[in-house]
Amino acid sequence: MQPESPLAIEVSTHYIEEQSDPDKDRFLFHYSLTLTNVSEDTLTLKRRKWVITDGNGEQMEVEGEGVVGETPTLEPGQLFRYTSSVVLNTPLGSMTGFYTLEGKSGAIKAPIPRFRLAVPGTLH
Repeated sequence: MQPESPLAIEVSTHYIEEQSDPDKDRFLFHYSLTLTNVSEDTLTLKRRKWVITDGNGEQMEVEGEGVVGETPTLEPGQLFRYTSSVVLNTPLGSMTGFYTLEGKSGAIKAPIPRFRLAVPGTLH
């Protein structure tokens, strides 16, 4: 049985039409995440790993330190919001992954639920 995630994660996405070029298979999306520490431990977000899948099933993995140049420390109940972006070569795709957090009991992985990236009107 998988232990409960130490983070509650909310995601919203937005297609950026003015910076996209469908004729050149370039679709820019912003995604905003709200991370809430639902554990009883103070946690520091150390790393993130994303698996980005486009509409053709092609996958790209992105891994690195922190998020948007930060490694935020969250007290119990505290939240952290950030926005980042991704470019797909299809009008539809998805992202999933996990954060690696450091707490008093060591490293903890918090799964990021899969979320959809879609140009408005792509799905009916």
